[in-house]
Amino acid sequence: MMPILYSYRRCPYAMRARMALKYAGIEIEHREIELKNKPKSMLLASPKGTVPVLCINGFVLDQSLDIMRWALQQSDPDGWGEVDQSSSQYWIKKNDGPFKVLLDQYKYPNRFPDLEHESVLNSAIALMIEPMDDALQWSPYLLGNKISWVDIAIFPFVRQFAAVNARRFESLPFAALQEWLNQHLRSELFGMVMSKHPVWID
Repeated sequence: MMPILYSYRRCPYAMRARMALKYAGIEIEHREIELKNKPKSMLLASPKGTVPVLCINGFVLDQSLDIMRWALQQSDPDGWGEVDQSSSQYWIKKNDGPFKVLLDQYKYPNRFPDLEHESVLNSAIALMIEPMDDALQWSPYLLGNKISWVDIAIFPFVRQFAAVNARRFESLPFAALQEWLNQHLRSELFGMVMSKHPVWID
């Protein structure tokens, strides 16, 4: 039976899961959801109620990094997983932890009226954007001269950050990071996983 993926097109967590599955050549049944009307079958599989959720022959993966790891265990033709684990965790913990908090505060200022927008932006730059640009001065990817799962795991969040105010992002003095982001945006892999699907209904 083909694995079933519950997904939402613009969700960065679902995006990185889809990219890993596509890269690994894993055929899935794609079930695009509506956030306001989540299918009962998804909630039965994963009561947490957020995407992505991957159902594979009776077991469920409902964390995007777990889905990425599972996909690479099935097939990793270009060696995405052949990277130092401590370096990988350094970037992932920063991205999925404090940077995601700042990203939400930056993207949804109305939800955080007590925060100063420019201060949030500067904190995000200092925490993640500038260190990434520094790393990318020395190599085209975060962990060296070839792409890894870490680049793919972080890319959708940097994409979201840049899209909040594209003109402002382009004006920032981080050419290496901007080139890294644009390379991923132009990639065939990203284009394939961003095709639109009709909403799936139980």
